[in-house]
Amino acid sequence: MTSKVSPAELKSWIDSGEEVAVLDVRSAAEFAAEHIDGAYHVPVDLVADHAQDIAAALGGKVALICRSGARASRAQESLSAAGTDNAYVVDGTVDDFEKAGGAVVRGSSTWAMDRQVRMVAGSLVVLGTLGGTLVSPKLRLVSGGVGAGLAWSALSNTCAMANVLSKMPWNQGAKDPSKDAVLEQLADR
Repeated sequence: MTSKVSPAELKSWIDSGEEVAVLDVRSAAEFAAEHIDGAYHVPVDLVADHAQDIAAALGGKVALICRSGARASRAQESLSAAGTDNAYVVDGTVDDFEKAGGAVVRGSSTWAMDRQVRMVAGSLVVLGTLGGTLVSPKLRLVSGGVGAGLAWSALSNTCAMANVLSKMPWNQGAKDPSKDAVLEQLADR
């Protein structure tokens, strides 16, 4: 079961001085573009691969945030399996936290990964449909392939297109932290 916290409640925890670690589990590019002031960048795959070590470094409440809640929920499951029972998924985005009056750090403006995926998937569907009508009916398979990929993405809670897009040059400016760097940051808090 997912434990959630609203952006406004998270802000009240932070403002009251309550011990809370905000872990942003998005990609490096998304974190560099915007994040909650004081948040730690701990990508969801790092949490999944090193949940025991990360859980041991955490104390107090843990707020997990991403774009849609899916990655934060995965991180919460990993931490829960490692014995952390005080991790909460933020029921909203960094923008929602800012609307609640929270401090946000803004950096370079790279499109969020979900927006990049929607743009590429939508473009491929349009091209496949047009190509299937104007060039060869076989090109409609492109649209079907994209649709199947999106359905699989929803079922498996993974995204092959996002993995490919994350390797594109415009997404390479920021790098994911290492396990050791994350554990050092958490220990210093």
